[in-house]
Amino acid sequence: MRALQLIEDRVLRSVDVAEPPAPGPGEVTVDIRIVALNHIDVWGWRGMAFARRKLPLAIGAEASGVVSAIGPAVAGLLPGQLVSIYGARTCGLCRPCREGRDNLCEHVGGVHGFHLDGFAQEKINLPARLLVPAPPGVDATGAAVAPVTFGTVEHMLFDNARLQPGETILVQAGGSGIGTAAIQLAKRMGCTVITTVGSDEKIEKVKALGADHVINYRTDRFEGAVRKITRKKGVDVVFEHVGADTWAGSMLCLKRGGRLVTCGSTSGVSTQMNLMQLFQQQLKILGSFGCRMENMADAMQKMAAGQISPVIDTEVGFDGIDSALKRMESRDVFGKILLRVG
Repeated sequence: MRALQLIEDRVLRSVDVAEPPAPGPGEVTVDIRIVALNHIDVWGWRGMAFARRKLPLAIGAEASGVVSAIGPAVAGLLPGQLVSIYGARTCGLCRPCREGRDNLCEHVGGVHGFHLDGFAQEKINLPARLLVPAPPGVDATGAAVAPVTFGTVEHMLFDNARLQPGETILVQAGGSGIGTAAIQLAKRMGCTVITTVGSDEKIEKVKALGADHVINYRTDRFEGAVRKITRKKGVDVVFEHVGADTWAGSMLCLKRGGRLVTCGSTSGVSTQMNLMQLFQQQLKILGSFGCRMENMADAMQKMAAGQISPVIDTEVGFDGIDSALKRMESRDVFGKILLRVG
């Protein structure tokens, strides 16, 4: 079978590898359909160092597939069933896992596509407990973007930031995959949505998703624009994932007692912060990583009901992976780039 492997920094190759053996107890074989690309793939491709990673490594941390074989002691899954795949190899035994707080697993074995072989291969054996069945009305694309694109945002906005109807939220980088998801989810619950984009051509696109106010951060200082839009009051929540380039401005956009929730640092992992601003304004900073499997199921139910939908930039095959990652690195995308596997 084919697999797309990272051989060395910025070198990806489609290679022939052995098919997985028959699934063992508690396992199923999944035929991968679609891999949704994320910045985690860009980080690995460009050589950011991570412990326990050994090359060559199949890429891809977010995917959907179809169950093709079932091992002993597996219940609740059937051959031919479309599934969304949880991207971290959790233990399933520790207290957080038992309580459904999957992304706080105390003995996680790594993230697929990052520390472990990822999903850019035609078949893979996985623990059945890491698969979330797609409901009727959700296709392979919707199932592929449930784990990171929508699951991450569900966890950020609702589990962590506790976003409430009627609040005002600033979504940074609204044209990104998770940005387009955040706009839809926040607008769906009745929030006022302010978002930033990097070009004028993206303005109407994010408005079509529900954004009430759009700021081109390349031509305007977004923090000043947000203060003007909110009449100097500030926003209740900032949805951050850009990092160092926007951090100080994002903090300035918050109202007194506001919440900043962050899941990324694409522009840099270190920044400075005004501590007096933090405590005098009684701000709350919330770190968020990954999601719970329940978030994936919730997102797919909303897709099935027609309340939200994936925003797709392009779809590529294995031969288009380099250009796709380069476009993501330069932020020249709107929504998600999909890698078609099967």
